Amino acid sequence: MRRSERIETVGILKTGILKTFLLSPLRVGILLILSSLVLFGLPGVGRSHEVTPTIADFNVEDGKISLKLRMNLEAFVAGIDLDGRANTDTSDKSLDYDLLRNMDEAELGPMARLFVEDWLPELQLEAGGAVALQLDSLTIPEIEDVSLARASYLTLTGDIPRTALYLKLTWPQGSGAVVLRQNGVPDPYTGYLLGGGQSPAIVLKGGAVQTPWQVFQSYVPVGFDHILPQGLDHILFVLGLFFLSLRIRPLLWQVTTFTVAHSITLALGALGLVSVNPAIVEPLIAASIVFVAVENIFARRLHSWRTLVIFGFGLLHGLGFATVLGEFGLPQDQVVPALLGFNVGVEFGQLAVIALAYGCLGYWFGGHPKYRGRVAIPASLTIALIGGYWFFERIPL
Repeated sequence: MRRSERIETVGILKTGILKTFLLSPLRVGILLILSSLVLFGLPGVGRSHEVTPTIADFNVEDGKISLKLRMNLEAFVAGIDLDGRANTDTSDKSLDYDLLRNMDEAELGPMARLFVEDWLPELQLEAGGAVALQLDSLTIPEIEDVSLARASYLTLTGDIPRTALYLKLTWPQGSGAVVLRQNGVPDPYTGYLLGGGQSPAIVLKGGAVQTPWQVFQSYVPVGFDHILPQGLDHILFVLGLFFLSLRIRPLLWQVTTFTVAHSITLALGALGLVSVNPAIVEPLIAASIVFVAVENIFARRLHSWRTLVIFGFGLLHGLGFATVLGEFGLPQDQVVPALLGFNVGVEFGQLAVIALAYGCLGYWFGGHPKYRGRVAIPASLTIALIGGYWFFERIPL
């Protein structure tokens, strides 16, 4: 097919889709549904269904390793594949998960122990050879607020040869992400593994055999994962920037301003120089989503004062990033490459969100004269409603 014919074919295809989509009597309802799909099903996401990384703290003493896992045990017992999943609602086992969350320790405990028996062989630990781990203790908190995911604790123990100098841990595939933290040594290792990933050789006396470049590379997926698929609120904010205008200059100004601002507070927060209570930051992040979305409805171009407001909101989002990174921890001797890697991952995530939004909506409908009224404004309204819901949900009672 010649180039001119390809251009004509694409034009016909886009025109047909535009007519079908924009002229349908149900266009508003379809658009809201499409917006929800583009936003990764956000309206149905609750805190109890969010997939969060497992926190694994370990220490080695007198030839024994103790590995304490803080995890969403119900998701594991339900058999949900957590790799690359933002929430449990997208799994066909979500109903099982909801049932398990309403069980107390007497009911859930025996099921959890059976799960551990099957799961432990997949959790491979090497230290001078394979290390056999066994369940030492299981702690399941009482049922309190069912709207929040419950964090349970597994303590695993095993014998390590006293001559071993290093250890490596392979995190089971399908188990989602894990933050691996070393304790009890002067230079502790901290790392982030995805399902099926293996840690570097961790020095038992502290630290890991990693170059700055390796540290940088290991923290890039941490930042990306916090945007896609984990950072639903940050996804909404970036989409709010996108729907103001498809022109490159306004979008570039907004994204650059946001990036510079959140990079500042991310670094300050991660280094412990600035600390703000998440109970304050999280509702304000939701409010920032509402603001940019509502302004999209009334503004047709980028005003200078919007750039300043976005900078202020970027500072807030940076504090949110810093809180997450604080949970993961930073290697004490490699803080700078870890921060840079995390920030680069965040930027890649933001660019991916914009690219997906353009591919789903901007490319097909951006040139239509009714794009703003029938795409950008309804989508912004959807974003504002979700952000408003989150704002009231996050206000401490």
